Amino acid sequence: MGSVPNPGELTELTQPSFDEFQHQTSLMTGCTLMWKELSDHISSLEANLMRQSEALKRKIEALDSETKTSLDSLKKRELSIDDSVKIAVNRVELLKKDALKTLNDDNPDGEVDNGDGLLQILKSTCLRMEPKEFWNFVSGRKKDIELLREKIPEALSECIDPAKFVMEAISEVFPVDKRGNERGNDLGWACVLVLESLIPAVVDPVIGKSRMLITRSVKEKAKEIAETWKRSLEERGGIDNVKTPDVHTFFQHLITFGIVNEEELDLYRKLVIGSAWRKQMPKLAVSLGLGDKMPDMIEELISKGQQLDAVHFTYEVGLVDRFPPVPLLKAFLKDAKKAASSILEDPNNAGRAAQLPARKEQSALRAVMKCIEEYKLEAELPPENLKKRLEQLEKTKTEKRKPAAVPANKRTRASNGGPMPPAKAGRSTNAYVSSFAAPPSIVRSPSHPQYPAAVPAYPSPPPAMYGTQTPPTCPYMYSPEAAPQLAGSYPGAPMNYPAYGGYGNGIAPAYQQAYY
Repeated sequence: MGSVPNPGELTELTQPSFDEFQHQTSLMTGCTLMWKELSDHISSLEANLMRQSEALKRKIEALDSETKTSLDSLKKRELSIDDSVKIAVNRVELLKKDALKTLNDDNPDGEVDNGDGLLQILKSTCLRMEPKEFWNFVSGRKKDIELLREKIPEALSECIDPAKFVMEAISEVFPVDKRGNERGNDLGWACVLVLESLIPAVVDPVIGKSRMLITRSVKEKAKEIAETWKRSLEERGGIDNVKTPDVHTFFQHLITFGIVNEEELDLYRKLVIGSAWRKQMPKLAVSLGLGDKMPDMIEELISKGQQLDAVHFTYEVGLVDRFPPVPLLKAFLKDAKKAASSILEDPNNAGRAAQLPARKEQSALRAVMKCIEEYKLEAELPPENLKKRLEQLEKTKTEKRKPAAVPANKRTRASNGGPMPPAKAGRSTNAYVSSFAAPPSIVRSPSHPQYPAAVPAYPSPPPAMYGTQTPPTCPYMYSPEAAPQLAGSYPGAPMNYPAYGGYGNGIAPAYQQAYY
């Protein structure tokens, strides 16, 4: 057996090798790098935890603030119920007295020469709760739309139940037009006007627009009307073919009665895109809860070539930095000019190509100039060049409307003041007078149209020699078929035409001159 070394004995030290030293060095370097990575990772985790902790803290504070605000609002609403009920009861009593007084009035209508007379009539129909008479009066006075916009809210406040009154008033045309053969006149403007005017009349007098005084039964009826309108979309030709005034009325109905459904935002989005050119659509889209979808909607409008509509939506939701308006307006003008050029080049549009391209470009220029003025973009897109182009198109349009100069070959009165020949004498569908020299050959025509016998006969002048440039002397100038003398150069033998009256006696001439 080998001997076991004694730990206390001194042994000879082994000389370390260089390879072993390099190995140990690499191990130390790897450990150092690993320690550094672990330290950085732990520091990153700590920083991330701190950020999340701060974010959670802010959210908790925001939720606490919102909860406190909601509780205060609920408390305020609860305390305001008694006051609102008292105000409503007093108002009902007052309206009752006014209604009885109006019923006993023999001449409640008065004159409509001014705003006071119009307001009196509106109040009378509201106090009497006569929605049909109210609707007939409003829908027949589109010329006074601004005056109606001012007076209708005051008149609707006289109703016992304004929301129900308005719903019954517009029921003739919304959700379905019930006029039958009389539906040619679009009354969407009247529906929107009445629905907009209802909002001030149903606002809570204590806490404002946060609570609308609309009964639950009326709101349920409004939901049924909205469902009926949506079901009728197929009869209207689908979303793509529905009329914009109908869409506007539908949206205003949802907003006025507070029945916007978040589950139907996709339907609202499609309807807004289809009627985006309507001036009120951006505001309606925001009121419908489509604010978060606005970037995608703007991009869709741009892709469809509706850059001008996209500008209006951009300003409504404050996305001007993301969608700069000036490039959009320039692209809109470029597309309009390209569309006008395509109309000119299309052979199928030959009949309308003279005016339609200019009108299309003029419309685009006016719309862009109005947009520049509305949003104060004069510094970025000066309108002077647009105005010059518009004036140029107007000038071209005016020049095209000028009457053409009377050709020299039209029949004129002779200088001696003699009688004018019959207006239709010798007129034929193939009659044409050329300013160039006629061909030397004469082509005989197989027949000649008959002329009425009532045309008086004129004596035929003596035959003239053709072949010279001097026209024969004749007191009258006739069209080529009616006149015996022609002011052209026809080389050859002289030709005799029969007397003018010969055309009415049933005798056809020997030949008819062919015209080219």
